[in-house]
Amino acid sequence: MARGSPVAVFGGTGFLGHRIVRHLLEHGNAVRVISRHPGRTRTIFRSDDPHLEIIRADIRSAESIASAVAGARAVVNAISHYSETRTDTFWRLHVECARVLASSARSLGARQFVHVSGIGAAATSISRYIRSRGEGELAVRIAFPGAVIVRPAVMFAPDDAFVSRLVALLRRSPIFPMFGNGKTRLQPVHAEDVAETVARILSTTDPPITIECGGPRVYTYKELLRCIAQTAGLKPALVPVPFLVWHTLARAAQLLPNPPIARNQIELMHIDSVASLTLPGLTDVGIVPEPIESVVRSITSAKR
Repeated sequence: MARGSPVAVFGGTGFLGHRIVRHLLEHGNAVRVISRHPGRTRTIFRSDDPHLEIIRADIRSAESIASAVAGARAVVNAISHYSETRTDTFWRLHVECARVLASSARSLGARQFVHVSGIGAAATSISRYIRSRGEGELAVRIAFPGAVIVRPAVMFAPDDAFVSRLVALLRRSPIFPMFGNGKTRLQPVHAEDVAETVARILSTTDPPITIECGGPRVYTYKELLRCIAQTAGLKPALVPVPFLVWHTLARAAQLLPNPPIARNQIELMHIDSVASLTLPGLTDVGIVPEPIESVVRSITSAKR
């Protein structure tokens, strides 16, 4: 039987979302997974779990949102898009849909709302992606006063599109082109630690208003590449490539059906992704962050 009113997780089948669902279940919550493609849950979750409810809904529809949120004690917005189309723009998904979801959660009696954003989100950024993240935070704050903003640094996990891709690229070529001079600072965080953070926030009556999730170490991009390569037993030559060249390549790649690189990915590499020293972090909710080396070792051992 379900354990009280559920926590509704939008984006519950995504990279971070399905981990949030699992950690919530481990903390004794009933969970409602909201997805446009509920069939995917069969390969992610146990279909016979009595504490898990699967709901088909679309965050683009206010009516669909209201139906999915009704009766939930808390709502988590873990939806994130890294590319946009004419209809699904960053602004629509990260700002307008987030605002409608937060407003619906408040009007229908949800007691808590957690909005997953990202370190570096800024409403004043010239990047459409980064700006939409910052504007989304502001919209959620207005629609649901008391909402908790969770800002992860770049996340890693064995099934990610970050470390796994870097390991594959480093293995493929002895020469690796870097974004710029490699001095951008990063604090990669394990996706499991971010998911556990969300679960702990929803288990307390006095959560932080904003929490930034960073891993145990801050690297420059060049240091991070060397760390991953060394852990994987590789010795590539790291070659600086100016950002102007990357942006030119990204513009050309937009003409392809599945671009290998997007402009917003390059824009993110322009800015440091490091947790603030003045805001709460993982240790404030009792989490000891997992180092990236452990995941690199699991990826490389699995591919041998």
